[in-house]
Amino acid sequence: MALPPLDERTLPATVLDGLDREPLEQAVTRLHTLTEQHGHLIVVYPPGVSPAVDRRLRTVRSLLESDRIALFRPELPPLGIAVLARQLRQLASCDLAPGVLASAGRLLTHYIHAGAVLGSVARLDRVPVTLKAHAKSWMPGSQFAVLAHPEPQLVRVGPEAALAGPEFATALLIAKGQLQSDWVTTTLAPAWNAQGLRETPLPAESPAWWGTGRLIEFCSFLPDLSVLYQLVTSVRQSACHWCGLDVIGDRCVFCSAVPPAAEPRMLTR
Repeated sequence: MALPPLDERTLPATVLDGLDREPLEQAVTRLHTLTEQHGHLIVVYPPGVSPAVDRRLRTVRSLLESDRIALFRPELPPLGIAVLARQLRQLASCDLAPGVLASAGRLLTHYIHAGAVLGSVARLDRVPVTLKAHAKSWMPGSQFAVLAHPEPQLVRVGPEAALAGPEFATALLIAKGQLQSDWVTTTLAPAWNAQGLRETPLPAESPAWWGTGRLIEFCSFLPDLSVLYQLVTSVRQSACHWCGLDVIGDRCVFCSAVPPAAEPRMLTR
């Protein structure tokens, strides 16, 4: 899920492959070394990751007693998570404080449109599927266009099929599985006014996430670093009351603290 860089400024990603299969001591050493090298870590991983991986990450973070490791699990399909991780790698080359960079992940999620064309929705449980769509998925040759984020949508692919897309200029990334279809390139991309179309290998987690290997996953996103930087820096920053890092939004991704509730004001006569 580590996508290739879009420009020479995009920082490389460190893939924590096999973290749950290696000895705990080795995992602790690996993350401790990375933290010491870079100062802060933002670990981006999908909600559908195995419980063993999630437990190992939280265990290692607890053993290191570190508020310099942020665990971020955005509610996005696999390709969307890969795109978001690359956007954070782009922004990591800028003069953003660690807390602001980590908080930017939640902000940028709102500007990502992620979905797929599926050969069957019989096992799709990430998006609401009607009984009618379930029945049609058993018909030979049926294909469905599904948007998982930001708002779930599902339509049967046909001449009039359409998905509500972004209202701003974006690029479109596609990843092909075991499905033959040109709907994304001939219909979706023009309808969404995509400013660029690129292809990448399908993430390994995608078939399990979508419930089928017969799919073409797609994701629209903001590719320009200057636009991403302007978007993030236009949001008001504040200091986390617990760890002191500058953040945007209502929660610190590093220490998970939220602003304390405001004390009720006393009324005086």
